[in-house]
Amino acid sequence: MHIRADRDDLAEAFGRANRAVGVKTALPILRGVLCQASGSKLRVTGSDTEVTVRTAVEVEVVEDGSFVVPGRLMTDAVRRMPEGAITIRSDDGEVELSGNGPQFTIRQLALEDYPDLAEPDLGGAVEVDGKSLVAAVAQVTVAASNDSARPILTGVLIEDGDRGLRLVATDSYRLAVRDLADTEVGGSGLVPARGLRELGRTVAADVISVAIHDREVIFASERGSLSIRLIEGSFPNYRQLLPQKYPNEVVLRKDQLLDAVGRASLVAEDHIPIRLKLTEGGVHIAVSRRDVGGESELIPGEYRGDAAEVDIAFNSRYLSDGVSALEGDEVRVEVVDSFKPSVIRSEGHEDFLYLLMPVRV
Repeated sequence: MHIRADRDDLAEAFGRANRAVGVKTALPILRGVLCQASGSKLRVTGSDTEVTVRTAVEVEVVEDGSFVVPGRLMTDAVRRMPEGAITIRSDDGEVELSGNGPQFTIRQLALEDYPDLAEPDLGGAVEVDGKSLVAAVAQVTVAASNDSARPILTGVLIEDGDRGLRLVATDSYRLAVRDLADTEVGGSGLVPARGLRELGRTVAADVISVAIHDREVIFASERGSLSIRLIEGSFPNYRQLLPQKYPNEVVLRKDQLLDAVGRASLVAEDHIPIRLKLTEGGVHIAVSRRDVGGESELIPGEYRGDAAEVDIAFNSRYLSDGVSALEGDEVRVEVVDSFKPSVIRSEGHEDFLYLLMPVRV
C-alpha cells in the first residue's frame, strides 16, 4: 500500500476506528486496525468482535493494499506528525509513516489473522435525528451497570414505545428513561452501554441511520458505521418500578443542587448517604461522619406536598449523576416517602426521567 493524505483527516479516521480496538483482549490481532486502500479511499476498521467501527477517508492512493497495524500506536503516531501531508507506505511487514521530517516505522500484525467481519447490514434502517439520539444515549448510560456478572444490567434497552423511541437503563439502584418523540426504529434490542457510549465519538452526525437485527444493532452516517452485538436476555420490567403518584415534590435550581451535593460529597465520599429534608422553603442537605465531620446547608426551592416535610437519603454519586444528566435550569424532585423510589425530572423537559432508590439510614 502507498497513500498520501492530510494529517488531520487521517488522525480523525484512525481515532474513530481505534475506539473499538480491544484493549484487554487475549488476541493480539484485535489490538490492531485493518487498513484497506483502493480507488480514492482509505478504509479503517477497528473491532473487538463485539463493537466494530468502520470509517473511511479520502486519500491519494498511489498503490492499493491492506495491512493491520497496532491501533493505538498508529493513531498516536499520526497525531504527532507535523501538519500537512503524510505518506503511508507498507512493505516487507512494516508500515512507514513520513511527512515534513519525522518518520515512523511500525511493524505490521498478521493480516490473515484479522477476523472476517461481515459488512454492516443496513436493510430496514431508519433515519433519526443524530444530535437528539447522541444526547439521549448520554443521559441514560449513566444508569447502566458496570458489573460484568450481571450482563443484562450493563445494557441499554432500545424499543419503540407509546411516545416514540425509548431508551432505558438500570443498575438496580437507579433507572434512566428517555423518550424521543416522533421517532421509531421498527425493532428493539438490548445494547451494551459500553459500545453505545462510542456513538458520539465515532459516527455522530446530524442524521444517523439505525438498523436493529436479531443479533446486532448498526448505527451509520457519512462518518462511517458502528456495529454492536446485542445482549441476549430479558430486560427487567422497569415499568412496575414507577409509582403512579408522587404526593410530595420540590423544585430547585439545578446548579445550586449540584453545588450542594458536591460539597456534601467531600464528606460522604461514595459510601455515606446524604440526607435530604424536603420542607417549606426548599431542601436541607446534611451529611456526617464520625471520623471526618459533617456538612449541612439549605437549598432554596418551592415545596408542595401532602406531608409537612419528608426525610430521605441518597447515594451522593448516584444523585449527582442523575441531576447532571438533566436538561434545563430547574430540577423537580418527586418523593412518595422515605423508603420508596424517587423521581428526578427537569422542569419543561418531561421526556427524561431518572428514578433513584433511597438509602435506608
